[in-house]
Amino acid sequence: MAADAVFDAKGNDIVLLDVEGLFLLSDVFVIATGTSRPHVQALAERVEEKLKIDLDLKPLRLEGKTEAEWVLIDYGDIIVHLFQGAAREFYSLERLWGDSERITWDEPVASEG
Repeated sequence: MAADAVFDAKGNDIVLLDVEGLFLLSDVFVIATGTSRPHVQALAERVEEKLKIDLDLKPLRLEGKTEAEWVLIDYGDIIVHLFQGAAREFYSLERLWGDSERITWDEPVASEG
């Protein structure tokens, strides 16, 4: 649902990593890129809104939203990482967590009508 929220807000390069057993504090990382500071902030707001409305979940921790180079939204089992392009390339979480498996996630299909 977090990945769907990012997609809804036009997030780019959405990747889900299964870090269960590799990272003690979480099971899944959702990683995505925004095109600018306001876009990354909008992505974070969309994730927070969607998970609050649909699942009644509030983040345990939220960091980096003001600067929006890298926003971390911690829901416990799931951590959402939202980056601007240069920061995502620099921190390269996919490389850092290279032992983790990617979780298959399909972009939502827009309904016709």
